[in-house]
Amino acid sequence: MECTLTVLCENSVSLSHGLIGEHGWAVHVDNGEHRLLFDTGQGLGLVNNSRVMGVDLSRLEAIVISHGHYDHTSGLPEALVACGGADVYIHPDAFVDRYWCRDGKNDECREIGIRYKRSYLESLGARFKSVLRFTEIFPGIYLTGEVPRLNDLELPDTTMKVRGDDGSWQQDALKDDLSLIVATEKGLTVVLGCAHAGLMNILDHVTANLPGRPLHMIIGGTHLGFADQQRFDATVAAIDRFGIKQLGASHCTGLSNCARLQQKLGDRFFFAAAGTRWKC
Repeated sequence: MECTLTVLCENSVSLSHGLIGEHGWAVHVDNGEHRLLFDTGQGLGLVNNSRVMGVDLSRLEAIVISHGHYDHTSGLPEALVACGGADVYIHPDAFVDRYWCRDGKNDECREIGIRYKRSYLESLGARFKSVLRFTEIFPGIYLTGEVPRLNDLELPDTTMKVRGDDGSWQQDALKDDLSLIVATEKGLTVVLGCAHAGLMNILDHVTANLPGRPLHMIIGGTHLGFADQQRFDATVAAIDRFGIKQLGASHCTGLSNCARLQQKLGDRFFFAAAGTRWKC
């Protein structure tokens, strides 16, 4: 079974005819039997870019939210209106109030969580489905659920904060970070949101839950834009070790690290900007 991935929202665009770039991420997934949307961007480009790319949002069967940040969830209202309501697969922690604090300091923080109340999204037709564990949502389409954080190099991003019960600033563990997996004849394709759980942790989790299934492709934000050299090198080594044939990096990978990945991986690398369409 072949699957088509169409990047609808990303920081930049790959085509010059009418696409909108925004700091965000959204991918349309079509495996021939089921159509779903993985993340929704900031809400600036989703509807426009879907029209330009010939993606009919009214045919969506489900929406998956990788984690509760504004740049992955702010297009939810537009997506729900377009499809008339849908199952929305999401971790319950996604609705936690979240903040980004410059340099990890608590005196310069701004909100980065979901901009809409759950009740408002439900009024637009969202049927929230809680995802905590590795789950098959359609035949051959899986969600990781919570990913165990076992790799010592993949530490939490210290700029991400939440408020504790006592009002104090605390590290955001981002337990809600999940990825999507599509099984095809070529192998498994892993669609990332921001990989806050760590790309190496995610790949270990996927192979532990789908043993003996080869990994073929990774696409999405790797969060390597915030990684030190040791973590970057270890991640590239893991991509080689798992036999990844294609890596489509985007969003929080950062432009400089995308360039470095292309140097390391050669023609196995592609840049997944808005407008990218890929068969997997």
